Amino acid sequence: MTVNPAHTTLWPAPHASGAVDATVHVPGSKSVTNRALVLAALASEPGWLRRPLRSRDTLLMAEALRTMGVEIEEGVGPEGTGEFWRVIPAGLRGPATVDVGNAGTVMRFLPPVATLADGTVRFDGDPRSYERPLHGVIDALRALGARIDDDARGALPMTVHGGGALEGGPVEIDASSSSQFVSALLLSGPRFNQGVEVRHTGSALPSMPHIRMTVDMLRAVGAQVDTPESGGEPNVWRVTPGALLGRDLTIEPDLSNAQPFLAAALVTGGRVVIPDWPSRTTQPGDRLREIFTEMGGSCELTDYGLVFTGSGAVRGIDVDLGEVGELTPGIAAVAALADSPSTLRGVAHLRLHETDRLAALTKEINELGGDVTETADGLHIRPRRLHGGVFHTYEDHRMATAGAIIGLAVEGVQIENVATTAKTLPDFPDLWTGMLGA
Repeated sequence: MTVNPAHTTLWPAPHASGAVDATVHVPGSKSVTNRALVLAALASEPGWLRRPLRSRDTLLMAEALRTMGVEIEEGVGPEGTGEFWRVIPAGLRGPATVDVGNAGTVMRFLPPVATLADGTVRFDGDPRSYERPLHGVIDALRALGARIDDDARGALPMTVHGGGALEGGPVEIDASSSSQFVSALLLSGPRFNQGVEVRHTGSALPSMPHIRMTVDMLRAVGAQVDTPESGGEPNVWRVTPGALLGRDLTIEPDLSNAQPFLAAALVTGGRVVIPDWPSRTTQPGDRLREIFTEMGGSCELTDYGLVFTGSGAVRGIDVDLGEVGELTPGIAAVAALADSPSTLRGVAHLRLHETDRLAALTKEINELGGDVTETADGLHIRPRRLHGGVFHTYEDHRMATAGAIIGLAVEGVQIENVATTAKTLPDFPDLWTGMLGA
């Protein structure tokens, strides 16, 4: 077997010699980009995505749609407007093979799309993708009339036998392991003959902001969506069948990917500006303003963007991250450098993400001298003096950025496979060293 050199290379995490003072332009949101690609592909007319994120996950999504017949043109707009993708919908078709990599959005959002294709669509991906839960989408699509071959695994690899249409209608699912199960069905719902009514029957739904993002984006392209927040039943979402409009959409910066840079200001007692931070957003990363303020910083939202300033002290926190679980690795890294203990709750579902993030954070921080214990639904972190060492990433982009945060305050931290950040944050090493003035 050939070993990817990037997986074995150790990246010396830069150590901050003083307070950070930088402006960091964070690339576009992965969550918004991939939802926008799906909606544009299902629309009745061409649409535009401006400033889309170009990362492994979004390029996998774009290529997957192309394999099913969607035309996506790439270009660069006038100065200051950045890149754009023009999405031209077409009749979805097979046979096609989709490489999902290890992207949850690709492996979950596209099987419903594939049911609308004329022909078979096979889904495959990285070895870790075989371990990630997909049963919610597979079982739901079968209940709605789709034919899927997965050898009864409830996981990849699998083949969807598209019939050019799907009847749709009411369906019950347990989405407690991933809110993406709900979003996946809602995104394609307008194209089902009867639309779709998704009823969640399990325990608490994680990452609710991502479902709200899906609903807002559906409504923006003309879909009619009834939700619990709009007076509907609890845990029930209904999408009416109908045509979707092409849109001219500018992608917001990825606020979750702004986390390590804001953490740098907090950890070093410095100042970081993130341009174009939206005043209203459904992105979970917006919670960072509240969480990192409680941990010792202060922020100001201006017309230019978010200005975040560290006080020089980092405080521990007791916080429920159930709705914003993707922020857990970065918060854990900051908590390991705090002056008091922290408890991170509500994130048992992180055991099913790119890696088992709770076990990985516990192991890696403790191997640098930390004191982290897993709880039933999170982590308890007691600050201790840390030392250098190798911080393994498990091919998980947020593990890599968590290690980089610790490296700011602890000399001698080496990040294994920092290239995994390309999943959602291309050029992270250059952005990081640039922030430090290197």
